[in-house]
Amino acid sequence: MSNHNPLEQSVRERLERYFTDLGDSEPRDMLAMVINCVERPVLQVALEKANGNQSKAAAMLGITRSTLRKKLLVHDLQP
Repeated sequence: MSNHNPLEQSVRERLERYFTDLGDSEPRDMLAMVINCVERPVLQVALEKANGNQSKAAAMLGITRSTLRKKLLVHDLQP
């Protein structure tokens, strides 16, 4: 039995699937890929839980409102 938390375990399982799907290809920019895939839904959920209030969402995320706005633009999530 694993001592990883469920989110960590899910990421590990998905990465194993990613490597299986790659076959003989070499992975590229894995960290950026994972961060991008995780960051978007985290931003969306934080905004939903904060009822669209960016200041509250930023506080939940532990980032400044300015950083949140930049991340929303990067992920094409309208502020």
